[in-house]
Amino acid sequence: MAAPHMGAQPHRLPLDRGPIPSASRRGETVRHAATPNARENGMDRLSKPPSRAAQVLVVSRQQNFGIDASQFGPGWEIRHHHQLRDLPRVVRGSGPMAGVLDLESEYTDAEIALLEQSLQCLHVMWVAITSPQRLEDERVRRLIRDYCVDYVRVPFSYNELAYTLKHAHGMAALHAARGPDTAVQGKMIGECAAMRAMFRSLSKVAHNDAPVFISGESGTGKELAAQAIHEASNRRKGPFVAINCGAIPPHLVQSELFGYEKGAFTGANQRKIGWIEQAQGGTLFLDEIGDLPLESQVALLRFLQQGMITRLGGHQSIPLDLRIISATHVDLVAAQAEGRFRSDLFHRLCVLTLSIPPLRERGEDILLLANAVLAEHGHEAHRRIRGFSPCATQAMMQYGWPGNVRELINRVRRAIVMTDNRKITAEDLQLHGNSDAPRKTLDAIREEAEREAIRSVMASHGFHVVPAARELNVSRVTLYRLMHKHNIRVEGQSNHAE
Repeated sequence: MAAPHMGAQPHRLPLDRGPIPSASRRGETVRHAATPNARENGMDRLSKPPSRAAQVLVVSRQQNFGIDASQFGPGWEIRHHHQLRDLPRVVRGSGPMAGVLDLESEYTDAEIALLEQSLQCLHVMWVAITSPQRLEDERVRRLIRDYCVDYVRVPFSYNELAYTLKHAHGMAALHAARGPDTAVQGKMIGECAAMRAMFRSLSKVAHNDAPVFISGESGTGKELAAQAIHEASNRRKGPFVAINCGAIPPHLVQSELFGYEKGAFTGANQRKIGWIEQAQGGTLFLDEIGDLPLESQVALLRFLQQGMITRLGGHQSIPLDLRIISATHVDLVAAQAEGRFRSDLFHRLCVLTLSIPPLRERGEDILLLANAVLAEHGHEAHRRIRGFSPCATQAMMQYGWPGNVRELINRVRRAIVMTDNRKITAEDLQLHGNSDAPRKTLDAIREEAEREAIRSVMASHGFHVVPAARELNVSRVTLYRLMHKHNIRVEGQSNHAE
């Protein structure tokens, strides 16, 4: 490989589709000065030390390109990063930066997908280093077109690269000053319309302190959504305490949630602080809230109403300030009708609602997630894996994923360890018998969508039929008929129906 050298003029290689529009995705254009004097004035201005150290992140698996802070003047810091696995975390946790992206190296499809996740944050502006040979790869061209503000090819001039990176840092600072992105995503991955809508809703509820209820099938990532809400809220400096209510034995639920005083019962040899009290100042996530025993539901309702708890065996009321987020895969509408869940507690918990779609409804997100898992755990393989075979891709897109994202992670990780192939096959994923599985009919899909829409709208309106019918654009009579058709029972909630 040709080494970069000082004093060489920058080399640009137009792509077959025409020159790369600088930062086409971001709506910005990198303009270079037209005259030497203008360039010198620009360099003088850019070389002024910033008020705090300005950072340049060099992402390269094989080399550092000889870039160091002395080439930028005072007030600049260079960070070198070689591990792609944790690059998304590094980027998300940083301030405004300019980034150098090594596109001379070879990357697998999974690593390209991981790079794309990292390049989407607007507070980091990227400049790619590549070569004519690598530009023949459409994946490399797409990364540059969609995510980079500029690129240079080897051999390049350090002065030219430094100027471009300083400009990129300035643009990153402008984006950072504009405030956070409108969509909170946390550690969740998704590009489909349903996930984008969920991320927008997540952003809205994160900046409110009302209780949030997250619905979704098991394995869809409800706890990740709760963590994202916490980390984007004004309580992010406080604790995030997650409890699986279904994993606590019924006779221990109250002592685990509310704590107890010494001597409260046989074996209570010292005071124990409960999970609710441990979440003081932060967020309490109650997963599988549908499995909470009725007697514990009463105590939780009292806490939500009064904002205070009393430890078992104690007499002192303890005021607490925390946010409640709850989730379950249980149909709480049916649970209320059957007397297994209190309606008054439901309405206290479900002030704000989020719904996470099942994996089978997320389309190309299935492949995006699979590649992310491969990029994160590919080091566990005994040989380098270069992606997924066409048969694996087809099988993943046709499979129903009853276990959702959790099942996908399990299958891909097992395939990484067990495969003897360069690319993971459908057989490695143990999906080779599922590509011909019968698909749902259009009528069945419509029925399911209608049922879920009615359940969701009814829950969002606290089971008030009039506003729910208005939102669904049907009459009350029609709504009652549809509820009967889909066996959506609200008996015992007639006092909430109108």
